[in-house]
This record gives sequence, structure tokens and C-alpha cells, in this order.
Amino acid sequence: MIFKVLYQENRAEVPVRENTKSLYVEASSEREVRFHLKDRNYNIEFIQLLEGNHLAYEQASENFKVESLD
Repeated sequence: MIFKVLYQENRAEVPVRENTKSLYVEASSEREVRFHLKDRNYNIEFIQLLEGNHLAYEQASENFKVESLD
């Protein structure tokens, strides 16, 4: 499954929408995604499972690069 993670780069700063970044991760569960990203200093705002048309839409973006947990 592919998840879209919305995050701020610095956990200590107050979240500002304009500074929100996204990354795509291939994992079997949201819990696995959180475990994989726990060592990064990210303030994770939201993790969303991408399926069907939504996944196809995101794949059409030039910024779509999937990070694998292997």
C-alpha cells in the first residue's frame, strides 16, 4: 500500500500550512510508516492511504516518488 505523509520538517516549530511537505511511503500499515519515520525530526500532521483514483491522481504529479521501507 502507498501512504501520503503530510509533515513539517521541524518538530519544535508551530505548524504552518505553507511549510507543509509531503512524502509517499510504501508500507503495509500506517503504524509501519510511523515507525519508519520516528527517527526523523518530522512533525507528522496526517498519514493518508492512497487508493484508486486518488492514487492515480497523485502518481500523475511530477513530485511523486515512493520511498520503500526495505
